Amino acid sequence: MLADLAEQFESSSRRYAQVHGIERDPDWYLLKLQEEMGELTQAWNRLSGRGRPNGKAPDELKQDLADETADMLGHILLFARQNGIDLARAIERKWLFRP
Repeated sequence: MLADLAEQFESSSRRYAQVHGIERDPDWYLLKLQEEMGELTQAWNRLSGRGRPNGKAPDELKQDLADETADMLGHILLFARQNGIDLARAIERKWLFRP
């Protein structure tokens, strides 16, 4: 399941990179993950009243949080895939359940 999801993110990311002329070298995966974490933090700050809402309604702020969370998931899966990490196995070992 996670491997299939990672493949879907990979396909989408590859197309995006081609369209925008982005080189996805090994560093890019970690740097992009860090960038997305910043965006998730910013969305959380806005939703929780710690940042300017920029004229957005609460439901829009909640959607931004959901979107940034989805980006984080995608980039975690891309990072793991790029580095040969079997996330399902790691979850089993670390969290003691089978995803």
